[in-house]
Amino acid sequence: MADQVQFELVAPESLLVSDAFDMIVVPGAEGDFGVLPRHAPMISTVRTGVISIYENNAVSKRVFVSGGFAEVTPERCTVLADEAVLLDDADWSAIEDRVRAAEEAVNDAKEGDRAAAEAELKIARALLAAFDRAA
Repeated sequence: MADQVQFELVAPESLLVSDAFDMIVVPGAEGDFGVLPRHAPMISTVRTGVISIYENNAVSKRVFVSGGFAEVTPERCTVLADEAVLLDDADWSAIEDRVRAAEEAVNDAKEGDRAAAEAELKIARALLAAFDRAA
């Protein structure tokens, strides 16, 4: 455990990950950052991207996040995600359906609703791209 860092990933619906790992790489607002045991304390916003979880010097899990916040201490990394999808459990057709629905929402959006529809489309396309790279 001394050579690992405790990682917790919390999404609005549930606690998705809670275990010790070798390293966590988080898509921070100013670039990706790796968290190892004894990391300096920090807080960062999380941008849309993929969290990579390392075990035995290799990526063991990849999790898409649409944003959120990360808190790092010397023993722990906690990410509070706006949305999180374990890429190993993701369904390609459901993601494609989400992209199509978001495209339709953008096309049908009135001026006041357009920004929210475009933001959802951007997230859906990023999830599709992340799933594609994970496959």
